[in-house]
Amino acid sequence: MKNFDFYAPTYFHFGNNAEEAVSSLVHMFGGGKVLIVYGKKTIINNGLLTKVKLSFETNYIHFYELGQVSENPDSNLVYQGILIARENKIDMILAIGGGSVIDTAKAIAIGAVYEKDFWNFFDKTEPVIGQALPIGVILTIASSGSEGSNSVFITNSKTKEKRSASSDIIRPCFTIMNPNYTMTLSPYQSACGIADIMTHVLERYFTNTPGVILTDNLCVAILKTIFHYAPIIMMDPHNYEARSNIMWAGTIANNNICGVGRVGDWASHKIGQELSNRYNISEGAGLAVVVPRWMKYIYKKNPIKFYQFAEEIMDIHGENNDEKIEKAIKKLEDFWMNIGLPFNYEQLGMLKEDIDDLISKMGFSKENEYIGNYVKLTKEDVKHILEIE
Repeated sequence: MKNFDFYAPTYFHFGNNAEEAVSSLVHMFGGGKVLIVYGKKTIINNGLLTKVKLSFETNYIHFYELGQVSENPDSNLVYQGILIARENKIDMILAIGGGSVIDTAKAIAIGAVYEKDFWNFFDKTEPVIGQALPIGVILTIASSGSEGSNSVFITNSKTKEKRSASSDIIRPCFTIMNPNYTMTLSPYQSACGIADIMTHVLERYFTNTPGVILTDNLCVAILKTIFHYAPIIMMDPHNYEARSNIMWAGTIANNNICGVGRVGDWASHKIGQELSNRYNISEGAGLAVVVPRWMKYIYKKNPIKFYQFAEEIMDIHGENNDEKIEKAIKKLEDFWMNIGLPFNYEQLGMLKEDIDDLISKMGFSKENEYIGNYVKLTKEDVKHILEIE
């Protein structure tokens, strides 16, 4: 196990009617003038936005609003939010929604207190995020884990490049989680979130770091929990127990509790993010197609962890290791397909003539000729993965 720092300061308030504590939590963390960031229709239609605004009015919390966050959040809306925050001396950002909304809120929180262009932190012109406004979250989608993570992903509206920034400063100070708000998601939205959660775990599970049995077992436990509850959600979307377990799994899958002391892979996310960005699809949908193909392409180059994956996670046993691994990959692929996710690139809308341009936006450079860590992938490797039928 490698040396590590782990700092996870987020206060989680979880359960039925948890959103009723929003004003007390805003006060607890020093908020008085709040910018509410949200998506398009969901929290308006289900009454959550009205409920929050009424709570703020009753408790003398001033608030401003910024809606219309898209599934792949872009810099244009971030700049709008930064302007609102500066002009109105906002002292807290509240994200109500899922990963795209939370990431938009994080980027606004960074840019509101930074004199230059916030994008400097994303293109690495500015390597360290020095400060940010405090961020609160009311989570409505179990997926990205951004409600407890130290990272943020934004697409540059001009260049169409999707880039990330990270710092413990942008971990939300509090997150409110009421599983009931995930019950109105469509089956497809739920399935995309499940694939995203699972891939956050798999990216950490596939490591070359030795001596990480504890975090291996945490990864196995999260994935087995999802295998158990995901089909229940598909059959009974109002099952509170299933929604609760999936929602909490999404948080611990990406707050890095199962990634400390080890080096994860993250090649699949690099590829999936570009597919998501180019074709305006859910990242989970892209990952459901990419991950099995990544596995098929690389497992013979470094099979050790795949033996564990087959036996410990997918419950596939036998003496022929190649056959065992191939069955495990097929079982994962079938699981995602059975909950309604796409299973080939054509279903994502990907065109073969786009492959070279997709690869060009994945961050390859003379200084950084590879993506991934479990097996380092060149541009040619990625091209092969994107060409697997």
